[in-house]
Amino acid sequence: MFSVNPLNDFRSECKKILKESLKKVFPELKIKQLTLKKPPNIELGHLASSICFELAKEKNEKPLKLAEKLVESTDKTKLNLIEKVVSAGGGYINFFADIKKFSALTIEAIRKLNSEYGFVKTDKPQKIIVEHTSVNPIHPIHIGQARNSMLGDALARILKARGHKIYRHYYIDDVGRQTAVIAYGYQKLGKPKPEGKPDHFIGKIYTITSCLIEINRLKKELKRAKTVSAIEEINKINRELDGWMAVAAELKTKFPKLFEKLLEKISEDEDPENMVNELNRRYEKGEEEAKKLVREVSQLCLKGFKETLNRAGVFYDSWDWESELVWSGKVKEVLNKLKKTPYVFSLGGVLEFDADKVAETYNLKRKLGLREDYELPSLTLVRADGTTLYTTRDIAYTLLKFQKCEKVINVVGMEQALAQLQLKIALYALGHGDLAEKLTHFAYNLVTLPGYKMSSRRGRYITFDEVMDEAVKRAYEEVSKRSPQLPEEEKKKIANLVGIGAVRYALVEVDPSKPVVFTWDRVLNFEKNSAPYIQYSHARACSILRKASRKPEKPAYELFKEKIEHEIIMDLASFPDTFIEATEYLKPNMIADFANTLADKFNAFYNALPVIKAEPKELSDARLTLVDAVRIVLRNSLNLIGIIAPERM
Repeated sequence: MFSVNPLNDFRSECKKILKESLKKVFPELKIKQLTLKKPPNIELGHLASSICFELAKEKNEKPLKLAEKLVESTDKTKLNLIEKVVSAGGGYINFFADIKKFSALTIEAIRKLNSEYGFVKTDKPQKIIVEHTSVNPIHPIHIGQARNSMLGDALARILKARGHKIYRHYYIDDVGRQTAVIAYGYQKLGKPKPEGKPDHFIGKIYTITSCLIEINRLKKELKRAKTVSAIEEINKINRELDGWMAVAAELKTKFPKLFEKLLEKISEDEDPENMVNELNRRYEKGEEEAKKLVREVSQLCLKGFKETLNRAGVFYDSWDWESELVWSGKVKEVLNKLKKTPYVFSLGGVLEFDADKVAETYNLKRKLGLREDYELPSLTLVRADGTTLYTTRDIAYTLLKFQKCEKVINVVGMEQALAQLQLKIALYALGHGDLAEKLTHFAYNLVTLPGYKMSSRRGRYITFDEVMDEAVKRAYEEVSKRSPQLPEEEKKKIANLVGIGAVRYALVEVDPSKPVVFTWDRVLNFEKNSAPYIQYSHARACSILRKASRKPEKPAYELFKEKIEHEIIMDLASFPDTFIEATEYLKPNMIADFANTLADKFNAFYNALPVIKAEPKELSDARLTLVDAVRIVLRNSLNLIGIIAPERM
């Protein structure tokens, strides 16, 4: 007997036996669904049913009495993977696996399927676009934005393993004021050749330029406020100006030459703010000079992004330019279609989309998880100066994506929840409700660093590059301490796998809805809940197999008598179930959680029981196959979230 999902086979047998018992005892009963769960302690059984608690009210009998009747009627001649069925806990029906048969089924499936074990294929494969990262090309990717990359890449990996056709897309947001700011500063400097990594260089220019423009704007506002003696407004502007002057002082200290040169060049312009806005307008219109400038600076930044993401093991099938949507007329086409609906109105020269009216008309609020009395804010489609907004362009981009796939997953921070909601509602207004229902906003929370507040505009951020550098450095120190005998090149190779893996795991293992508190003590912990801990467990399994230097010949799984052995078998068997659930509910953190739990149990097993020296030899053989199965499943689970499992550490 061969299985791709051993736990499901055991569960199916349990359900079949239980249904037959129910039919015998209660022939008139119509069974809709049977749910089996793992008991809190494996000594109580491997799976359990609580159906007798539900039947008790209907039959007016105690749950335990009903459970005893059902157990008594079990046809024991039909038991295969089941060893015994017992009533327990006041009315539960507990099923115990035949450990010999179930261990053989599980371990043989793992060893035969090897790198494919756990990855149960879907019956309905789809073409899915996972759009993730999409950091604006104005500064390097920082640790907060890196969570998007790690989650998006993990989602793409698990969906691909499930059998879907996956396309990874990066949306280059090169239209808008921020890109115009960096292009303006870059031009003022005479389009210099980057010093160091290009995205880091671009980031410095953006931060300084943005700061100087903001100071210039606030000084003008202050002058205007003073002419009309608006005391409250004067105080407010002064506070804001003081904040930006402090940022300027900080930037001048960090980047003196760059700061002085930009200050000198920007001071030549009477109204830098207007020049940035004008550049933005010209770029959106597709004027050749503006196109050349913005594309040049964007490409420089993207070159740096690709270096960073390649290092982290993140790749894309498509890099989609936002500007192409505008210049191709697709955004204008969407706007014209929206204007023909009764949901668009003009307010002071600004074009607005009445999202709330659409939601009311199509009765969408409950469907979208909103309270009926919640009033959706309108969405600004076009500013008074004729430029469009990000979400307007995103509507056109979404329609373009759906020409290539059946489902779209946007990995976007939860702070963009309203914009993603308005985007979906716009699809309904355009008559594409079917597409709106196939559009998923995969929202995630922030990354926080204790004692440090990040701000991209103020240049206060910790880059993903810096974090990876530090992680690799710390991992090298730990590997050198634990394995001083390894050759230098191997130490460096392992340190790179461990360091990068540690950062990836830290950004994925927390539930996406919760913030990640990033601390080195947690990220590079070799003793618990971290990538290095799981990687070390995998390397330990590899080491045991190397030391054994023999192939198991006659594994006697009936000799698995220890609780920890049974727990590991159940965990290994449940990996396909965990994988399916993680994929269907888009929960990559479940894979990280599973790997950590399995590593915990494997280490408890290793510390408590002999493997190579176990007696008799048939038990040693059985434990060696168990170690090999753990090795395979740890590697497969780590690979799903983009982490390499080294064989030595």
